Amino acid sequence: MKTRDRILFKSLELFNEIGERSVTTNHIASALNISPGNLYYYFRSKEDIIYEIFLHYESMMVNSLSVPTDRSVTYMDKIGYFEAIFRQLWEYRFLHRDLAHLLEESPRLRGSYRQFARKVMAQAYILYNALREAQLIKATDQDIQAMIVNIWIVTTSWASFVVSSGFFGEDVMLSQQLLRRGIYQIICLEAPYLQGEALEKLPALLAEYRQAAAMVE
Repeated sequence: MKTRDRILFKSLELFNEIGERSVTTNHIASALNISPGNLYYYFRSKEDIIYEIFLHYESMMVNSLSVPTDRSVTYMDKIGYFEAIFRQLWEYRFLHRDLAHLLEESPRLRGSYRQFARKVMAQAYILYNALREAQLIKATDQDIQAMIVNIWIVTTSWASFVVSSGFFGEDVMLSQQLLRRGIYQIICLEAPYLQGEALEKLPALLAEYRQAAAMVE
């Protein structure tokens, strides 16, 4: 692995594990057993590292929402989208856990994140329109737009909610299982609009994610 990629990988690991505010460029260099000067050759500041990690996250998230062009969207595709999104949220969890601070500290990231939000919600509209064409949901354009906004709010704030609300206990640590609990909330948001196979399989799907949710309550 190239040094630049090693820096990004280790930074992401440290940000996720102990929080971005607790990590300095010296910590990153020390963890990689390289000099600070070597790190600065590739990245001028921690902000540059965070921004590059965000660009990777943006690309992965947008790709996770891509719609097949050679066939209709299926019920299994819909479940796959949920799982893929929350895998990305786990892999880049510090971004949303510390989002308010990160956006306040970096005008560049703040501007790019707003563009990212618009891009993802536009892609989500394409996806939900494809689900409508596949007769897996029954919803107006207004319904879809409102649902996308609500799903965005749940998805992007879930990590912060888990660690700050006390809903799952005092001083709880974010885990992959707790993060996936957010899928259950999104299924509940979608439920009134489902039809066909998606509606038929809703009880089993709710039971599956409700069981997973019960394991962390």
